[in-house]
Amino acid sequence: MRPFDSFYATAVLHKGGEAQVEAQLPKPLSSKKLAAITDDRYLSTLSLRIFRAGLKHSMVDAKWPAFEEVFFGFDPVRVAMFSDEELEGLMQDKRIIRHFGKIRAVRANAVWMLEVAGREGSFGRWIADWPTEDVVGLWAQLKKHGSQLGGQSGARFLRMMGKDTFLLTDDVVNVLKAEGVVDKMPTSQKALQTVQQAFNSWQEQSGRSLSEISRVLSYTVNVS
Repeated sequence: MRPFDSFYATAVLHKGGEAQVEAQLPKPLSSKKLAAITDDRYLSTLSLRIFRAGLKHSMVDAKWPAFEEVFFGFDPVRVAMFSDEELEGLMQDKRIIRHFGKIRAVRANAVWMLEVAGREGSFGRWIADWPTEDVVGLWAQLKKHGSQLGGQSGARFLRMMGKDTFLLTDDVVNVLKAEGVVDKMPTSQKALQTVQQAFNSWQEQSGRSLSEISRVLSYTVNVS
């Protein structure tokens, strides 16, 4: 497995300079800042990620003010209290995306967030305190206990919030395959832990965040 410096040098070559690479690297938030984000913002962003899945992001984003309105600012307590009839009534609101499975997921995730908050103090505190050296374990928790958070949704939600995480884009997976870390898109916990170990090794070498490492790896493949 090549050292991180080798990938960084390739990324700089592909992107036309170190400044160009650095300007595009994601910067995760500190644990303190993550914990300070209110749980309604976590629920809003989590729901946004779910509704974006499979749809044009700009279209979903344009409708999001209406979502904020009908879900009462994504206050977890209020959303958890939605009745089945209220959820069904939202299917008549043309301002939002009327996908009943995803609409129900908002309530289900609000209920789960309240359970986590009752145990950890807040959902944001739980996210903030989870160790990044086992971020795939956090992905697994999101998938197991959240609604409609399988596949890449959990990791992308974390990235949207500013939690340090790598993403398994096609470009990143191609690099991992070339380095012999995996032989296909990793989905099992064993394969994901192997990927985590590789990222942890590159992080020890570089002092970079998982988010930065992930982006640099993608730049070694994507030369556009």
